[in-house]
Amino acid sequence: MFSIRSALTERASASPVAISAAGMISLAVAMGVGRFAFTPLFPLMVRDGLLTSDTGALLATSNYLGYLVGATLAARLRMGATSLLRLGLIGIVLVTAAVGWTSSVLAWALLRFLAGVLSAWSLVATTAWTLAWLGRLGRANLAGTVFAGVGVGIAGAGVFCLIAARPGVPAERLWVELAVLACAAALLPLIVSRIGPQTSGNDHSVDIHTTEDAWRSRTTGLVVCYSIFGFGYILPATYLPALARQLVDDPRVFGWAWPIFGIAAALSTVITSWGLQRFSRVQVWTASSVLMAAGVLLPTLWRSIISIVVAALLVGGTFMVITMVGMQEARARAEDNATVILAKMTAGFAFGQLAGPVVSAALGRITADASFALNYAMLLAAASLIASAMYLSYENRERNRIKEH
Repeated sequence: MFSIRSALTERASASPVAISAAGMISLAVAMGVGRFAFTPLFPLMVRDGLLTSDTGALLATSNYLGYLVGATLAARLRMGATSLLRLGLIGIVLVTAAVGWTSSVLAWALLRFLAGVLSAWSLVATTAWTLAWLGRLGRANLAGTVFAGVGVGIAGAGVFCLIAARPGVPAERLWVELAVLACAAALLPLIVSRIGPQTSGNDHSVDIHTTEDAWRSRTTGLVVCYSIFGFGYILPATYLPALARQLVDDPRVFGWAWPIFGIAAALSTVITSWGLQRFSRVQVWTASSVLMAAGVLLPTLWRSIISIVVAALLVGGTFMVITMVGMQEARARAEDNATVILAKMTAGFAFGQLAGPVVSAALGRITADASFALNYAMLLAAASLIASAMYLSYENRERNRIKEH
């Protein structure tokens, strides 16, 4: 009886549907709450007089820095992917709730830093765990469902803010309520990762250092392009809701910029999974970089609510596609070192997104107009994305030429 029950449990826990659903929700909590909840909540905290533009930038930068530190540490932690996943999700719930329990800007900065660390761990662990098992089960096509979780989390947090931000409801309370929702959502990945298939995410058959030179040459360019992607996407991802609010000071209107961003991100990965049957991952990455560059550039050329919505669709519809295909391509080239290369990719992305606000602030020193400084930074971001697309296209042609010979 016991053996039959164990076999049935193992079979159910190894279901690709259960694994992909757990991965999707895990990324929704890790990124939608741990990383991006501040974006829709920031205008509400400004409304309540809790933050200014400068203190808001401090909190955003703290989260970016935490994400970079977390990604850097992820490859060095002697912890299995499933354990790291659970630690990340539980920590995100706690630090999110803690934001609503204090009114200190310094405490908020520390909490957002910790949220960044935990989000990076959750992303790396979830990606390593789900991609390894979906590949092993012959259902790699479900990766689109897993990565849709980021968009689901972003849209969910944005819609939550639209619904919950009633007159008289303080922003601190919204942080606590969002943590409660995140706790409820995290139950599924916490349970499935505990009873489901276990993996360290690396599956080393040999020592990491003996194969590092072999896969580093195949992934260095990808890491650089992924870092540029972080720089290119972060400015519109951060400022689109604020730009929308400048044009239409009605939360029922500007508040939808972020949910639209998330919905586009969620749908894009599922649709792209079908497209990968005809195009390579690098080709999809190249095209997505060009489309993202257009979305980054659009608000600098045409400032209207329509351009903001189109930009949200272009950037939101490509940033998770690049995340998905970039992670898949790097993992495929790194072979047995999944967690290591995924952590390197995430660290590069984190460095790029940290550089975005820094470059924007530096340009602000040159011109007294903050709007011009943001425009210049977004122009640079768009140019960087185009340069990345050109490199990926060149590399793809060279790899195909070598294969043919």
